[in-house]
Amino acid sequence: MPIAGSGMYAHWDYAYFVGAAYGISAAVLFGLVAWIVLDQRGRRREIAELEASGVRRRSAQGEKR
Repeated sequence: MPIAGSGMYAHWDYAYFVGAAYGISAAVLFGLVAWIVLDQRGRRREIAELEASGVRRRSAQGEKR
């Protein structure tokens, strides 16, 4: 009785597993980067709206305008 995965193509079982792991990791990393970029755009837009309405950042107090 042959053992499962012990044939000539047993290494492909591992290759599929490793490929899937890399693919899932890449998808998660891409999602995180996209989330950070979109969030950054939103924060910059909010800061611009606040500054346009007259609200200033505390870090800008020392700056000369």
